[in-house]
Amino acid sequence: LELAVTTGFPPERIVMHGNAKSPEDLTTALRLGVGRIVIDSTSEIARLAALVPAPARQQIMVRVVPGITAGGHAAVRTGTDGQKFGLSIADGSAQHAIDKILGQPRLNLVGLHCHIGSQIATVKPYVVAVRRLIGLMTRIRDQHGITLPQLDLGGGHAVAYRPGEDTLDIAALSLRIRAELTDGCTRAGLPVPRLTLEPGRALIGPAAVALYRVLAVKRTGDRTFVAVDGGMSDNPRPALYGVRYAPRLISRRPAAPDRPVTVVGRHCEAGDILADGVPLPGDIHPGDLLAVPVAGAYHLAMASAYNLVGRPPVVAVTDGRARVLVRRESLADMSLRDIGL
Repeated sequence: LELAVTTGFPPERIVMHGNAKSPEDLTTALRLGVGRIVIDSTSEIARLAALVPAPARQQIMVRVVPGITAGGHAAVRTGTDGQKFGLSIADGSAQHAIDKILGQPRLNLVGLHCHIGSQIATVKPYVVAVRRLIGLMTRIRDQHGITLPQLDLGGGHAVAYRPGEDTLDIAALSLRIRAELTDGCTRAGLPVPRLTLEPGRALIGPAAVALYRVLAVKRTGDRTFVAVDGGMSDNPRPALYGVRYAPRLISRRPAAPDRPVTVVGRHCEAGDILADGVPLPGDIHPGDLLAVPVAGAYHLAMASAYNLVGRPPVVAVTDGRARVLVRRESLADMSLRDIGL
């Protein structure tokens, strides 16, 4: 929040959500004038209401779980019941939270929010989500006499990490969702709410490429391991939920045909594997540079200082010119917080 506002983003356009907001998070959001805060649990309701100064009213949304299984891996399916995000429609938790919110004069309920998962490549799960959210909006209208003017469908739009993988057709999504929303609201006698999407990964994922330098090549039995100067410290996603990438040799023209190799990191973990069974030239050797596309969304966001390797720099490239945006993390950076040594 602080970063967004201090770099010039209008706070009134910010939607803040998360399943575990600290009191400091909520206080900061109110101080900065965040436009909408998304309630994720009933315990947040009274806490947030107590922080809003009179006579102000904070616009809020409720994150609901529509009971939809969608996403590329069980670890990123967030539309199903029984996981940590949101409030279930099926068991009445969402309705109970809405009842409590409407009893708080400092809170102004303006809409519903959902995010059903990540790496979703088809439109159908979003269509089902819209139908279930319209059903909940209709019950809110019938029971409380209010119509909600906003609906946020979150994101989760799939991008291709390797050639041939499915992506989500954003144009098809927009046309189908708009039609479903209009038709459903018309049948329910509701005004069509303002629709918000959160493209996230679909925008920033393809915008970056991760570069690694080969440190070692080891042939063991029928396998070839190519070890690079990073690994799970800058990209834990393959170890966490099996994301597969397509690294390419970019520093020279190869002199040998491709053969399957396993690209591994330098960390003390057998699971530190960046790409398994991928084709790379048979003459690959230490010093070569490998590029891993679609590295913009989560590499740095999930990076750590594991084994004190240090996080990589970020370099912007445009029209043949390059400039460093974030410098490489050094041992001195990691030692700054060591005040007891």
